[in-house]
Amino acid sequence: MNLIYLTGRRLKVFVQQPAFLFVTLIQPAIWLFLFGNLFRRVVDLPGFGGGSYLTYLVPGVVVMSAVSSSMWSGMGVLEEIDRGTMNRFLSTPARRGAILDAVVVEQTLSVTIQSIIIVLLGLAAGARYPIGGVLLLIASSALLGVVFSALSNTAGMLVRQRETIIGLNTLLLLPLTFLSSAFIAPGLMPGWMQAVARGNPVNWALETCRSALAGAVDWPRSLTYGGGLLVLAAALVYLSGRTFRAYQRSV
Repeated sequence: MNLIYLTGRRLKVFVQQPAFLFVTLIQPAIWLFLFGNLFRRVVDLPGFGGGSYLTYLVPGVVVMSAVSSSMWSGMGVLEEIDRGTMNRFLSTPARRGAILDAVVVEQTLSVTIQSIIIVLLGLAAGARYPIGGVLLLIASSALLGVVFSALSNTAGMLVRQRETIIGLNTLLLLPLTFLSSAFIAPGLMPGWMQAVARGNPVNWALETCRSALAGAVDWPRSLTYGGGLLVLAAALVYLSGRTFRAYQRSV
């Protein structure tokens, strides 16, 4: 019940500022329609596989948006600390783990809503996907939101500086996106990029759903990458919980 209440509290703030959701969608829309038109002939390259580049691009923009949005999660934690709200919660009977878990759940729900809107924008522009592939894409983007929200919360708890969160977002977003199959087929990447992509969680999210989006699910591949993403998400949530307990001891 503590987790439900604390998540609902954070969602109220989200609902009261609906403009924030649309502001965060401006950049994904630019990537979607600018890149979708600028590089639409990329599909003609030998080895790409043909089809519509917009259809290929939408999942990449979805996961890129998931990383970008969830990486700001630590800023909310720092604001709670600065306002004294976090310390007041620590003086209540609320389950300690639920305080930080609520931040991750709220951020994951936000990422899910953004992902659905981006997919709908892609469909409106002409992209086509089977419903099973869309559901798997949204699920993998939500898991990616958990990964980077927990990572951001961990950084916020350890360093407690907004500049660090901003720097971490800037440092990770574009390299992780471009070192994945978000914008180009893996077979067209240089060998070293393919090697890096295999260990990149952003690429794991894409590999989880690519075959399903193409209409023929490669279950061993999807389960392998999806399972890896799930394990990473659980590990980072656990790590963020450990750093939160260290914060409790310091106040």
